[in-house]
Amino acid sequence: MSDSCSPTDPPLTSLSHGGGCGCKIAPGILADLLKGTAGMVMPEELLVGAATSDDAAVYRLNDEQALVATTDFFMPIVNDPFDFGRIAATNAISDVYAMGARPILALALVAMPLAKLSRGAIARILEGGAAACNAAGIPIAGGHTIDSVEPIYGLVALGTVHPDRVRKNGGSRPGDVLVLGKPLGTGILAGALKKGRLTEDGYAEMLATTTALNTPGPDLAALEGVHGLTDVTGFGLAGHGLEMARGSGCTLSIDWDAVPVMGPVRELLADFATGAARNNWESYGQDVVLPEGFSDLERALLTDPQTSGGLLVSCAPQAVGQVMDIFRDHGFARAAVIGESAAAGAEGPRVILR
Repeated sequence: MSDSCSPTDPPLTSLSHGGGCGCKIAPGILADLLKGTAGMVMPEELLVGAATSDDAAVYRLNDEQALVATTDFFMPIVNDPFDFGRIAATNAISDVYAMGARPILALALVAMPLAKLSRGAIARILEGGAAACNAAGIPIAGGHTIDSVEPIYGLVALGTVHPDRVRKNGGSRPGDVLVLGKPLGTGILAGALKKGRLTEDGYAEMLATTTALNTPGPDLAALEGVHGLTDVTGFGLAGHGLEMARGSGCTLSIDWDAVPVMGPVRELLADFATGAARNNWESYGQDVVLPEGFSDLERALLTDPQTSGGLLVSCAPQAVGQVMDIFRDHGFARAAVIGESAAAGAEGPRVILR
């Protein structure tokens, strides 16, 4: 156990300009930045690379094993150091689960303002990350640390999967049903927390959601009827749904009333809709169709950046019962059927809300 945090430690969220997956660069800007990398070497063993906007890279080792590799890190979304570490580590490991893989080890990425945070606070962040890795049954086998202006923590996460069980975000098929594993709203709740407006109950719900490892992933990938899989994080439900649509050549239709939302979110929307949600919409809104009368506040929730968000599953209708059973068996009581996939029209792949 580390030394206790110093009473002079500032709130973690006061040390950063953003928090959680809301720190992500907007998808439109990111696409521009990556244009110059198109000529990279792509060995035939690389089953999944950067081109498909998937959750992790996948490298075939042999006929029975593929290595899954990902990294994720960000600035504090909460003020409690231990909770920050848990959330950041859970978020990183979830990209392994989202490919249908099981994690095997992690490396820590640690950038801390040593002049602003006590060693006790920094140690508690690392302990939180270790707790999440222990829950996943994997070690933190190494890492890298630097002195930084803002606190940043995350992981490189590695996993393994049978090559035939890799599930990409581009696997959705026309006629599939869409299932979402966790409720939305972490960006909104994080904004309220930073301004001292989040209740204890609201914080507890946010923490329970963001520290729940997406362990259903490998079991879902083992189902023949599960065709597409991704996790909903910094680009919001609309953005990650659109990645699935584009990768699959489909249009996703989402029943907005069926989408689960954390309890306090809608009462906080008017005050804490995030700039990151607006940036998300500006990046991809041209390919999202909203129903008449859909409010700007609801749109902000649709594009709200999720930290350690839920799995989005595209599955055959006959597999829905099994998918829901797997979610329930892993403790995901808020998992819900939220829509379906269809062949893309003349406009190309889109996300349509109804």
